[in-house]
Amino acid sequence: MTAPRIAVLLPCYNEAGAIARTVEEFRAALPEAVIYVYDNNSTDGSRELAAAAGAVVRQVRQQGKGHVVRRMFADIDADLYIMADGDATYEAAAAPDMIAMMLEHNFDMVVGCRRSEEQAAYRTGHRLGNRLLTGLLQSLFGRSFTDILSGYRLFSRRFVKSFPVLSAGFEIETEISVHALELAMPVAEKETAYAARPEGSVSKLSTYRDGWRILRTILNLYRMERPIWFYGGIAALLLLVALALALPLLFTWLETGLVPRFPTAILVTGMTIVAGLSFMCGLILDTVVRGRREVKRLAYLAHAAPADLARPGPASNSR
Repeated sequence: MTAPRIAVLLPCYNEAGAIARTVEEFRAALPEAVIYVYDNNSTDGSRELAAAAGAVVRQVRQQGKGHVVRRMFADIDADLYIMADGDATYEAAAAPDMIAMMLEHNFDMVVGCRRSEEQAAYRTGHRLGNRLLTGLLQSLFGRSFTDILSGYRLFSRRFVKSFPVLSAGFEIETEISVHALELAMPVAEKETAYAARPEGSVSKLSTYRDGWRILRTILNLYRMERPIWFYGGIAALLLLVALALALPLLFTWLETGLVPRFPTAILVTGMTIVAGLSFMCGLILDTVVRGRREVKRLAYLAHAAPADLARPGPASNSR
């Protein structure tokens, strides 16, 4: 049996109080894995602490978690990729079970859903925001995850190498979730413990600013991935308003044969034309999106399934 190559990916920004512990916990859980810490302009000695703990340390100058994940996925060559935060909040001991799930069922992503009884670990406002954003994603894309903002995820190689990372910041988890949904990938969730940050480690998440960025990302991804519904909805809204404005004009014309309010008639005509243009834009962009999705699907199919990595003989090296 050929063992898969496992890479643990840890984005890091000023995590001196937790990064060494995070590396040690993942090394204990997965001694065969290579642990990478990608530092994002830390000024507190995080790079040196990670290197001393045995991690391969690299640096990303562009600020933002999305930029870090883009570099990680582009640079690192492995069969399985485990991504977590460098703040020692995620349960490293759950990683072997997540890997077993992926290899047994051929999943392309396993999400570590956060479970915590500690108020300091998972604040009420963050729980509520997560539920609202998760519900919105489900209403727009038809299905979703129970924790779309979890930073603890296991990916197959074919997921990573077919994913064109576009996000810059904390909205990267939302983009990852939508990528899996749009390509109809086999995915799963596993409940994992979520702990409070160690003393000296401070969260970089801004509740309102990053929440707004995630909401904007969901709406933007809906516009890009479902243009027929997005632009069709705009067209329907414009037509409804135009119809409401046109009905009094129609009744007056039927009674008197006159159209006394020409500005309203011109506005109705313009709104109807714009509605037609919006619907046609949706049709054209839907064709473009379909072609782009086919290209991503072909890139996804160019790599072996996760279960193939654990097969004996030549098949295990069929990549």
